[in-house]
Amino acid sequence: MTTILLVRHGENDWVKKHRLAGWIEGIHLNENGRQQAAAAAERLAPLPVKAIYSSPVLRCRETADLIANTFDLPVNLLDSLGEVRYGEWEGKKIKKLAKKKEWFTVQFYPSRMQFPGGDSLRGVQIRGVEAIEALAQNHEDQDIIVVVSHADLIKLVLAYYLGVHIDLFQRLIVSPASVSVLNLARNGVVRVGRINDDGPLQPPPKPAEKKKKTKAKTEKSDNGQTAVTDSNTNS
Repeated sequence: MTTILLVRHGENDWVKKHRLAGWIEGIHLNENGRQQAAAAAERLAPLPVKAIYSSPVLRCRETADLIANTFDLPVNLLDSLGEVRYGEWEGKKIKKLAKKKEWFTVQFYPSRMQFPGGDSLRGVQIRGVEAIEALAQNHEDQDIIVVVSHADLIKLVLAYYLGVHIDLFQRLIVSPASVSVLNLARNGVVRVGRINDDGPLQPPPKPAEKKKKTKAKTEKSDNGQTAVTDSNTNS
């Protein structure tokens, strides 16, 4: 199984201001966010990470850079891992947006939400899942990769693989610099190992080597009695 470590970016000051940052450029991690990202890098350090991918949004790039420095790996930027495009809502305060009738849709029927001049949440889930599937196909079954993205995209992806309806995805919590673990096998098997985790991480166990089964066969001895012999034993 390809192990995909979904990492949310660290904190930025717009989170404290309760504003939708979206794709607005120039929003850096704050001091606490840098500490969170550094702590995530430290937790990931014991793992044999093969590659790092990130949303091109600055707060994700800064988080990914701190992780990449741990492994001396480049950061591959993918638009498909980017934040929801909130359109006319981008940059607005949550307090004001919560007064709009569409806010009820966002919270309880997100499958029907199309942000004015922006993305639909259905569309974001589709592009997020397709990005993850493409990465899994491009890596070997035993590879571990890091994907740095945003809370809503990570929650939408996790909801898909958990079999949770998109209208319930808001029930998932993905905190800044948390790690969620997704395992995808080429035969279609899916495992969600961790969600919103901030504890120590260890490499997955190596697959057990297949042992040759010892076949036993029965032979009749000269005196007519039955004896059991090992077919793999030299005569």
